[in-house]
Amino acid sequence: MKPSRSHPKAYWKENLRYLFILLAIWFAVSYGAGILFKEALDTIKIGGFPLGFWFAQQGSIYVFVILIFVYVRLMNRLDKKYGYDE
Repeated sequence: MKPSRSHPKAYWKENLRYLFILLAIWFAVSYGAGILFKEALDTIKIGGFPLGFWFAQQGSIYVFVILIFVYVRLMNRLDKKYGYDE
């Protein structure tokens, strides 16, 4: 039996929850690791570059791309749960 589309508000509420959580993670990585905790992270080196610099330049972009794939996976599950997977 396929789930019905009778709960669009619940679907949208869960979608927004996923979105805010993933954006908070991205903000924490890009702003936190790249700006706020840069001095502490600069004591660690990756490929000869300080970790704080690496997060500010590339790490936040990598995390954003990973979060896109996580969001797609979460939305596919959510679509199946609420019957929007046609």
